[in-house]
Amino acid sequence: MKSHGAKRLKLGMSMRGLGYHPAAWRHPAVPADGTLRFDHYLRVAKAAERGKLDMIFFADGLGIRESDMPRGARVRSGYELVELEPMTLLPALAPLTRHIGLVATASTSYNEPFHIARKFASLDIISGGRAGWNVVTSWSTAEAQNFNRDQHYDYETRYDRAKDFVDVVEGLWDSWESDALLYDRKSGHFYDEAKMHVLAHASRHFKVRGPLNVAATPQGRPIIIQAGAAGQGRELAAAHADVIYAGQNTLAEAREFYDDVKARLPGYGRKPDDLKIMPGLRPIVAPTRAEAQAKFDALQDLLDPLVCLSRAYNVLGDLSDFDPDGPVPEPKNAPRMKSFVDRLVQVARERKLSIREFGRYVAGEGGGGHCIIGTAADVADTMQEWFEAGACDGFNITPNQLPGGCEDFVDMVVPELQRRGLFRREYEGTTLRDNLGLKPHVNRYAAARVREGA
Repeated sequence: MKSHGAKRLKLGMSMRGLGYHPAAWRHPAVPADGTLRFDHYLRVAKAAERGKLDMIFFADGLGIRESDMPRGARVRSGYELVELEPMTLLPALAPLTRHIGLVATASTSYNEPFHIARKFASLDIISGGRAGWNVVTSWSTAEAQNFNRDQHYDYETRYDRAKDFVDVVEGLWDSWESDALLYDRKSGHFYDEAKMHVLAHASRHFKVRGPLNVAATPQGRPIIIQAGAAGQGRELAAAHADVIYAGQNTLAEAREFYDDVKARLPGYGRKPDDLKIMPGLRPIVAPTRAEAQAKFDALQDLLDPLVCLSRAYNVLGDLSDFDPDGPVPEPKNAPRMKSFVDRLVQVARERKLSIREFGRYVAGEGGGGHCIIGTAADVADTMQEWFEAGACDGFNITPNQLPGGCEDFVDMVVPELQRRGLFRREYEGTTLRDNLGLKPHVNRYAAARVREGA
């Protein structure tokens, strides 16, 4: 393996609910009511910070996306049904943590740019510069029906709106230059009028005047994360994102994605290191491989057969006309999360899975990132291989269960990565931007003034 020099892995910990396995709520080591308990999230956040991870990540949806197909499946699933709202939760975690980045999903489909700009700027100030916005486009009918629609936007419209949305938010975050607020009691000037800027944005999707009624934040602007892996998602990330949460399952796929996205950056005046690519990684780790496999098998044994079938329905659409023990058909509807669906269907073809087997695969190792079952050395070997092969800049950890999956990773894998010189022993800075090794944000208006002066 090649030398990584001074470069180190970037690591996030996904703290969605009770973990990424739909049977986690039935496990005796998991608090079944944890998604509604502040102490549950705080325990995960503190464990991740103890491990010196860059960020915790709260994925989110604007509705119950668990379908009830086949009938009766939803009542047997504790996954994504009830949970706290992230922009209420993360500010509460901020004063109880010191270094860990605080990242939440917020949809561009069913929010307004001014709301999002204001909330994340406020979180950045409250946390001392640790806020991050995960940009997503909503895909589920359940979400659409909560926001005056019968069906969600089509794929092209979703991404067209998202691009416009991010443009507006970034513009609003630059409303105030860093030294705009004077608080000069003697002169009576509260701010420097020349350093407060009205956006006056008008486009197909949004008309937003501004300025934002939150000042410049400790990071200059919050970190932008993006998760779409298809063509338009890659382009959006290349133009705007600081981090991509990717979803490839093999080293070859990860390298292709990495090279493709990094190659798009110069078209937006950006350098390769301006964007950190972090694939999902789902480690099940224990002192021995046999113990790790037993951990995974224990969760698989808790899966209800109806929940497995519902996982297949979620990916492929209504399968009531198909034999559950027959081959996996083509998706019946246009994919809601295209890159994710394409990857799962490809695995089904390669392994010749039946619908029933496919549902069990999606519920187990198929969802939430590349799955590794083994020792700390096994997990670290894969992480090192991908990192040094130029397939990633780090990983977003998506544990099967919480809080145990987070604590196992921190207690077993992090020390192994540190021993190999692949991960930090102490935080480098005070902000998420500092710890990710990203260059400082430059306000567009301040930069223009410098250019004009030059």
